[in-house]
Amino acid sequence: MKIRTEGQIFDLVIDDKMELIWRKKLETRVAVIAIIIEDGSSAQEVNELLHGAAQYIIGRMGIPYRDKGISIISIAIDAPQDVISTLSGKIGRLKGVSVKTAYSNVVSKEN
Repeated sequence: MKIRTEGQIFDLVIDDKMELIWRKKLETRVAVIAIIIEDGSSAQEVNELLHGAAQYIIGRMGIPYRDKGISIISIAIDAPQDVISTLSGKIGRLKGVSVKTAYSNVVSKEN
């Protein structure tokens, strides 16, 4: 069952305790996160952060550019905007890592 209030959509769901609860459906955005790793010691931390967001990641492409000693990673993601910006911010604060995010205009309700 769905209910709409003030432009927001909620689902009626059954939780772990078999109780009925209202859950807000979040809007998701499709985005691409571009990551350049210049300090290889940060690669493990980048991978751990990406693993934590695995449920939202549509696809990932990694290119080791050995001649320049860097790694280039491209992430396609469909997630709530706060999840995308938090992930991008955490990655961007790592030593020797640069990150940029491009958002599409596609907005949908989280399933």
